[in-house]
Amino acid sequence: MELHVTRWKRYGHDRLYANLPDGTAVGWADVTTGDITVLRAECRDDVIVVLTKHLQSLTEPVLPDRAPETQARPLLPPLTPADDLALNPPGQFLRDRLAESGPGLLERVVSRLLRRPTEWDSWRKGLEGERRVGAELNRLGRHGWRVLHSIPLANQVDIDHLLIGPGGVFSINTKHHNKGAVWVGDDSVKVDHGKPAPYARKSRAEANRVVRVLERYCDFPVPVEPVLVFVGVSELKVVATQLSVRVYEERQVAALAPLSGVLTADQVEQVYSVARRRQAWARA
Repeated sequence: MELHVTRWKRYGHDRLYANLPDGTAVGWADVTTGDITVLRAECRDDVIVVLTKHLQSLTEPVLPDRAPETQARPLLPPLTPADDLALNPPGQFLRDRLAESGPGLLERVVSRLLRRPTEWDSWRKGLEGERRVGAELNRLGRHGWRVLHSIPLANQVDIDHLLIGPGGVFSINTKHHNKGAVWVGDDSVKVDHGKPAPYARKSRAEANRVVRVLERYCDFPVPVEPVLVFVGVSELKVVATQLSVRVYEERQVAALAPLSGVLTADQVEQVYSVARRRQAWARA
């Protein structure tokens, strides 16, 4: 089994993480003590071999009396209903935009008569897609997952959905292309052989953004995987070399349900407690 090892230093910890090619952590070693923790039982032997080898190759492990001081983490204020993103239904961000700046009745009638697509049509289409994907994600609650919708970020953008559970954290971007033929490459997506769109690249950037926010308040590494979910498409093709972003059709998101071994139950609750707070994302 091919495993990649990365070193992680934060909050007074110094660890080596063993990761699958897609970035999923399957085990880690404490550089100071040499203790190895296996996150996925099926990878146990490979994790122990690769981490032991890397521990032995380190010439300057961090000794206890030289360990960096624990970085003080900021504290969030008590949760209030106005601050609780768990109350957001799927598509809340787009619903608010339509309510604030959507077209009036006359504008809608004229646009339909002229068959002229508008930005508002795109918002409505996106809203429908987020509602459909949100309904699928909400069903994962029975498997120990937590889900949040429409997480507002700076610059008038949002995260469509955030899924948190034993298999890690997934930053989910919904794209509604009704009856479209979709091709997903390493950095771009084409719909009906049209111009490349940077969906994959933006999904990775969004996941990195989520990591920065969550690890600001959590005292452990929080692995976040980007996910693209396509709604209503007639065909979905993903190139074999595209491994950095998970890609599904809306009803395939149930494939995330059985994933486990990344976060403990306590860590899931801690991450969810941070992620649901609007103030945690205020500067994201």
